[in-house]
Amino acid sequence: MWLAKIVVTYKKGILDPEAKTIQHALVTLGYQNIEGLETGKYFEVRLKSDLKRNQAEKLIYEICDRVLSNPVIQKYSVELVEAE
Repeated sequence: MWLAKIVVTYKKGILDPEAKTIQHALVTLGYQNIEGLETGKYFEVRLKSDLKRNQAEKLIYEICDRVLSNPVIQKYSVELVEAE
């Protein structure tokens, strides 16, 4: 079985209101050394083991582009590993 670990975040320059709110709350709570904060989403997708690695990668990137992210404003990273 293949396991894809995917992190989706906003691209640089895109407003992240949730991150701004959290950062403001941290400063209010006394955490003055916060330089920046970024929010994101984490997904784990399990694929059948009969796929070859290149097939699994192609499928995961297609899923990321079409469903899990908005390529106009978001970026993503993928870690694909063999799982038991």
